[in-house]
Amino acid sequence: MRLIPGLSTLGGKSNASYASLDCAGGSATALVTPFRDGRVDDGALAALCERQVKAGTSALVVCGSTGEAPALSVAEQARVVALAVEAAAGRVPVIAGCGAPATEAATVLAVGAARNGAAGLLCAAPPYVKPTQEGIAAHVRAVAHAADLPVILYDVPGRVGVAVADETVARLHEGGLVAAIKDAAGDLSRPARLRTLCGGTLIQFSGDDATAPAHRAMGGHGCISVSANLAPGLCARLHAAWDRVDPVEFARLRDLLAPLHQALSRESNPIPVKAALCMVGLCNGDLRLPLTRARSGTLDELGCLLPDLMKAENSTAAPPRLTLVT
Repeated sequence: MRLIPGLSTLGGKSNASYASLDCAGGSATALVTPFRDGRVDDGALAALCERQVKAGTSALVVCGSTGEAPALSVAEQARVVALAVEAAAGRVPVIAGCGAPATEAATVLAVGAARNGAAGLLCAAPPYVKPTQEGIAAHVRAVAHAADLPVILYDVPGRVGVAVADETVARLHEGGLVAAIKDAAGDLSRPARLRTLCGGTLIQFSGDDATAPAHRAMGGHGCISVSANLAPGLCARLHAAWDRVDPVEFARLRDLLAPLHQALSRESNPIPVKAALCMVGLCNGDLRLPLTRARSGTLDELGCLLPDLMKAENSTAAPPRLTLVT
């Protein structure tokens, strides 16, 4: 059997088995990757990370779909991880995506992330190829062995074309191969089922901002959020309100953030969120093809809601004041 570099075996438990994930819930941010003149904008990325940490974000998740990972080279992904780790400076964990259609390519990304200081990995089923459940399990097992880091399993059938079965999640968690799940499958009855199968030790993140409040009510622990790119303080406070059992504040923040979630889902992620970040002066909004700039309707909706939203965000103690760029 030909082993993937960095693996001693494809069977048994990873050396990362039962490794704790520093982030146990709350609002983690699926961070965009800012570009300038065709390259990763190091300064903008560092500033985004600093703003997130100061706002109370529980973890920085880089090189995922929001971070345009498929459009990044292996070297660029390693660079983004290193920059985020440097900016976080140990204050919050950095979780690195390692998505790829081939398992060997995913393990290369995972090893690179580990070498650059990532605290954990975000691992989805390989896109396009539609593996079986056994293939998904083998893929995650290989990634976990290669990098020796805690793994967040990313279940996003809308992007990869195949769903991860509950039983596969339970099998991977029981084997010490995944510490958490980012669930973007859209089934709000699932957190309770996974709790029954896995117990309370599986950290359950929502992968959808709009249904994250309901996901928490069903037993979830937090959200890996796109909206938190714009409103990290408000998103952090939403989950803090749930954790301290403050339903009035939780409902207020849920309703305040709902229009943002809607606006950011008008087009393929991260088109709207990058447009919004450009509007408030946090990055220039550049995307890499095949993603294109936001349409006029999206820009109009963002332009209407962002002034009041940023006023509310700026009222939270930590983030710097931001205004729309005219």
